[in-house]
Amino acid sequence: QVQLVESGGGVVQPGGSLKLSCAASGTAIRQRTMAWYRQPPGKERELVARISSGFVTNYADSVKGRFTISRDNVGNTVYLRMNSLKPEDTAVYYCNLPTNERSYWGQGTQVTVSS
Repeated sequence: QVQLVESGGGVVQPGGSLKLSCAASGTAIRQRTMAWYRQPPGKERELVARISSGFVTNYADSVKGRFTISRDNVGNTVYLRMNSLKPEDTAVYYCNLPTNERSYWGQGTQVTVSS
């Protein structure tokens, strides 16, 4: 079955950087769109970034210029590089694989931006 496992979260000071990883198993991601979402405390889950099978990327306005989504089809992994982190980036970050049948989610990784 399809599994997504996120890693790389942690506590970082404002202005710092983190790189999240999402390792997929049970399916090859090379022909799939992949995405990162986040859910801040007390708020709804929101789209952060998306990357198509053709490497076309889209970003939420709030992260444009600071975050970069990338993919390694050989390693079956998607990444989210986060620079210039702000306290409002604090959230649980989820990897997402949408298919026609259903949407797959990882368990999430906590990112806390605090001084």
